[in-house]
Amino acid sequence: MAYAALVSLTQTTDQILTNQNHPICLHYKQPITSIHEYSIFLQAFLEGFPDKATTLENRIGDAATEAEDTIEFLTSDLIRPSKYGNRRRNLRDLEKVTGDLDSIASEVMLIKNGAGTTTAQQIGDFFPGDSVSSSPKLASTGKNLMVGFNDDLIAVKTRLCGESSKLEVIPIFGMGGIGKTTLARSAYDDPLTMQHFDVRGWVTISQHYSAHDVLSGLVSSMKEFIKEESAQMNESESVTENFGQSNNEAMKQKIYQTLIGRRYLIVLDDMWSTKAWDETKRIFPDNNNGSRILLTTRLSDVAAYADPCSPLHEMPFMDAEQSWDLLQQKVFRHEENYPLELENIGKEIARGCRGLPLAIVVIAGVLSTVSKTRSSWEEISKNINSTVGTKDGQIEKILYLSYTHLPHHLRPCFLYMGGFPEDYEIRASKLVKLWVAESFLKPSSSRSFEEGAEDYLEDLVKRSLIFVTKRKSNGRIKSCSVHDLVRDLCIRKANEEKFHRHITDRYVSDVLLERIKNQRRICIAHSYLDRETSIYGSSIRTVICFQRNASSLGFVGNIQLLRVLDVVDANFSPFILYVSLPSKLFELLHLRYLAFSYPTAIPSDISNLQNLQSLIVRSVRTCFVPLPQEIWRMPQLRHLVCRSFGPLPCPDEGATRALENLQTLSVVTNFVCSEKITEMLPNLRKLGIVYSGDDCDQEFHLGNLVHLRKLESLKLEVIGRPDFRTRLNPVFPRLLKELTLSGFGIINWKGMTIVGSLLNLQVLKLRDSACEGDEWITNEGEFLELKYLLIDNSDPQQWITESDHFPSLRFLLLHSCRNLSEIPNCVGDISSLELIEVKYGNKSLVDSAKQIEEEQQSYGNEGLQVRCMPY
Repeated sequence: MAYAALVSLTQTTDQILTNQNHPICLHYKQPITSIHEYSIFLQAFLEGFPDKATTLENRIGDAATEAEDTIEFLTSDLIRPSKYGNRRRNLRDLEKVTGDLDSIASEVMLIKNGAGTTTAQQIGDFFPGDSVSSSPKLASTGKNLMVGFNDDLIAVKTRLCGESSKLEVIPIFGMGGIGKTTLARSAYDDPLTMQHFDVRGWVTISQHYSAHDVLSGLVSSMKEFIKEESAQMNESESVTENFGQSNNEAMKQKIYQTLIGRRYLIVLDDMWSTKAWDETKRIFPDNNNGSRILLTTRLSDVAAYADPCSPLHEMPFMDAEQSWDLLQQKVFRHEENYPLELENIGKEIARGCRGLPLAIVVIAGVLSTVSKTRSSWEEISKNINSTVGTKDGQIEKILYLSYTHLPHHLRPCFLYMGGFPEDYEIRASKLVKLWVAESFLKPSSSRSFEEGAEDYLEDLVKRSLIFVTKRKSNGRIKSCSVHDLVRDLCIRKANEEKFHRHITDRYVSDVLLERIKNQRRICIAHSYLDRETSIYGSSIRTVICFQRNASSLGFVGNIQLLRVLDVVDANFSPFILYVSLPSKLFELLHLRYLAFSYPTAIPSDISNLQNLQSLIVRSVRTCFVPLPQEIWRMPQLRHLVCRSFGPLPCPDEGATRALENLQTLSVVTNFVCSEKITEMLPNLRKLGIVYSGDDCDQEFHLGNLVHLRKLESLKLEVIGRPDFRTRLNPVFPRLLKELTLSGFGIINWKGMTIVGSLLNLQVLKLRDSACEGDEWITNEGEFLELKYLLIDNSDPQQWITESDHFPSLRFLLLHSCRNLSEIPNCVGDISSLELIEVKYGNKSLVDSAKQIEEEQQSYGNEGLQVRCMPY
């Protein structure tokens, strides 16, 4: 992984050389400067001569890794001397790695000279992130195209909506990558299915599952149907938190109560054992009303076990015609026609995928990135057909081909996906922060690191190596995952490249400990690392832990070069009311990303972590996490994320240094937006604030929000019914793109003209009586860019508008609107509108939505989808 090592080394050396306060003396700076220059030179070589770099790639990667280790051990010892330090040895090591890089650079010069003169574009400054499209699309509500499997979809839908009243299990069986989950998802999301069933739920069980994960997954997927709980949750919280981390019986009871007496559809995806069915079947009542359970599995005995009387739906392989149809759809999806010279070679490539949809989708991702010429496609075809053997071997070859066609800058991001558990749904925001902390991205003059990382993620999606599980209301990726077979490839390649080590052993022996000491990254699935271990001097940079009920962070103090520590999913015991962070944690001078999930206070020693970029606290309990005054002394901070930080302390009177890199501050309690605060947060892009309590004298100065000129997303919530409204009076920044208002009386419906005047506003969410008044009258020239409008339990009695008042609206969601009597009929005439969704609305509101649907269909408008879920 030479390229990633070079990018990281360049950032490390650049930070040292440009930091005036860094304690590096001259005789250290000279070799570090040489290393920095070699790193830039070798990056350009890998980018400009990818075909000629193969023989040197391993040597370059090893040299860059050793150089960065040497430099960071040196800086650690200079900043915080230890008994293990040896500056004379460090200087010798520095001279050695400089010599190694010089030797490699000399060989590179010979290769370059042999290749002829290079252009500035090949070997000069180059930023991969700049060349990637960054125009996200809002989540589509259209049908999921089941190319080649229309008959299968019709057959499954017929069984789902059939006349039989008894509870039926419908098993979908087939090999990995053949399309079982895609078929189940298409049937699950079909409008006819959605209308037929009162309740729907989906959970992925996977090979290594726990009863708790299955139950919490079901509860979470059905949260819109569990009205009593979901009404009390904000959008970012999980319904399962109401039940605690270990109360499985409570979740079973809630699921059963939700399903009893209602026609339901439950999807149990990727089931590997009969035991999993035995542990879940009792929570599904037979209501004798046509309820169904859709089950997908690779194993025929599991498919037959759940309901021996139910016929198996076995997924067939695609024939040659279906394979070519799918390949066309994936490669030429936005083009009406394709070059006819590609038809024969395209059909040959499709045949080489042996009828396996996953293979076709992956190879389509490769074809989408090469020129659409016969010669380019023939080269791909040769690589596919060079493998003879089983279909398992064939898919492995095709997946590997997709990896070799990845540009250098995407390879570490792709391999990183193998560090997460099977069927794990990965938050895109988390992934982006991790990639930035790992230094996978080169700096760009036009885009932030986070924007570049989002581009990388979208690029991997376009290449069909990652699939999107959820999109945000603004169209960006909210969460994603990888297919099991793709994940297996990530793990194999990561082991080959010594990129990361996936630890599944339950206990870490001394032998295993020695093996992982020299790994760059470790991902812990089941092991316990909470004993003190003598691993001082380890080169481990990243620890991501998924082990439940881990008890401490004592092990981290000995990992001197640690950059990333993520124990959010470790799920520390819910019975722990408060945990003090270990003092050794604040000696990790290179730490950039810290995320955990237990209640604590942030101590003043946090300011020792001068390289920290992301501080994330996702406690399972709703409690304030106080922030210390010293938070203002951390100039590298980019993201402060917690369910509920305490009030942000005011900067010291003498404080002059702004948190120039801080982009995210969410959620902070009783935020006082003074002019001084806005000056100290010049680049804040996302702000979440909540007001609660009985302090009637405090002024919050939200008129100063207008000075946060880079702010794009604002969530403002009032909890309870204190007299806050007269003291809030927010003035919104002009560049705001997303606005969420929640809680009693933040704004009057008549005052919505102010919100409508925000020229860049694309997403507006109004929740829990955020708006007061009986009538909402909109005006022409307002909400010009608004694409997504959610009104949830905050509705007026009457809405007066015209279709041209929302010229860009695509999604209209009306939830728990008990007062609004109807949707204005003209809303159906908004040409951009794709979806009207009414949940728990009164009968007249539902009737008006259906009337709009019927009227638009009579006009030939088949693009508008209407979903209704009455009380």
